Amino acid sequence: MTALRPHAEDQYADELALLAAADDRSRPPGWRLSPQAVVTYLLGDGAKITPKYVGPRRLIEVAVSTLATDRALLLLGVPGTAKTWVSEHLAAAISGDSTLLVQGTAGTPEEAIRYGWNYARLLAEGPSDAALVPSPIMRAMRTGSIARLEELTRVPSDVQDALITILSEKTLPIPELNTETQAQRGFNLIATANDRDRGVNELSSALRRRFNTVVLPVPASADDEVEIVARRVAQLGESLDLPEVPAALDEIRRVVTVFRELRTGMTEDGRTKLKSPTGTLSTAEAISVITNGMALAAHFGDGTLHPADVAAGIVGAVVKDPVSDAVVWREYLETVVRERPDWLAFYRAARDA
Repeated sequence: MTALRPHAEDQYADELALLAAADDRSRPPGWRLSPQAVVTYLLGDGAKITPKYVGPRRLIEVAVSTLATDRALLLLGVPGTAKTWVSEHLAAAISGDSTLLVQGTAGTPEEAIRYGWNYARLLAEGPSDAALVPSPIMRAMRTGSIARLEELTRVPSDVQDALITILSEKTLPIPELNTETQAQRGFNLIATANDRDRGVNELSSALRRRFNTVVLPVPASADDEVEIVARRVAQLGESLDLPEVPAALDEIRRVVTVFRELRTGMTEDGRTKLKSPTGTLSTAEAISVITNGMALAAHFGDGTLHPADVAAGIVGAVVKDPVSDAVVWREYLETVVRERPDWLAFYRAARDA
């Protein structure tokens, strides 16, 4: 059987091996690649290494250099700015393993960060190494690897504080066994967070000091965002084994334009102010809209991506609140989309949707 979404270290194993073979620079303890090679893996080299992230090079350099120190890395940004994507590829390039992951939620227990117990063995044998169930972070400490914690600010504050000793002392006490786990060289933590969702728990100042924060911005230009969407759509189409649909950069650029204009509250030419909907209209959502449109075109259309194939997806992405967002969308259709002659087919499809 084939995995629907292979881990980064599996999907890009050839590129990682190619970089490792040619990498003659010094590597921090426990790293599989030098910091320069990790940056090349993320940003591409214009030849055999494909870009995984399109954005400022300096941000990735700061992120990688942080992980080579004793400071943990916090990737901060609005939803859809590739925080999870970047953290996965950083872990894959540095440790060769991106699976040491804790998914933060409002119900994340302290055991998910520290350790738990196999209660059947605990009752039968008492506290022992065999009964202990290490968390992904504990396993990363033992193996000198990169651990990942998604949505840190969704984790309850008292559970967040379990990280303080791990990040400051690089030690995880196990009082039940009168012992501790000490982090091996190469261990570090990448956390992601955004402050746009509800249910956010602010980080304590003590915990925030343990992180170096890198803010991942939305794509700086429409061209950058079109490139990101086109690249990810092609990858998703291949992994989902969708019937081939010819590249439709016109429709991708249209979706990106709609999202950017509504996101910024201004048309591209700067002449018309717009109301913004309640949603984030992220690049990730644009990718989803195009991918869904390709599936419609392949299975229910003529195999070519048309405005009607993406219109319904855009409406669903924009109108999260059926009252206020519907008003925003109707105004945008009538004042902006309708006035663009080459968007007439999209206007009709979106109005009907």
